[in-house]
Amino acid sequence: MKEDFSELVEYLDGKFNKVDERFEKAATKEDVQNLSMRLINVEEGLKEVKEEVADLKQTVYALVDSIDKLAKAVDDLRIEYSAIALKVDRHEKWFHQIAEKLGLKLEYD
Repeated sequence: MKEDFSELVEYLDGKFNKVDERFEKAATKEDVQNLSMRLINVEEGLKEVKEEVADLKQTVYALVDSIDKLAKAVDDLRIEYSAIALKVDRHEKWFHQIAEKLGLKLEYD
């Protein structure tokens, strides 16, 4: 019967040794404080990154707004150019009609 207990004692001894090794590897209070400080630094860095992203969003929105205004200005100029081109064609037609009635020949240089 002693043999049965000796196996049990050896088995339990091995288990306790493993538990002891875990406790030896466990973090000390200083390690926990270091991890806490690192976590605080990471949180501060994350806050700064969030602020920078918010600033970048504002900049992108401003750029998009500027591009929209520029596109509208270009479109307005295109429409104005088309109107002026039509007006020039009409004036040219009138000049030809006037020249024809006066018996003049218009020449282009």
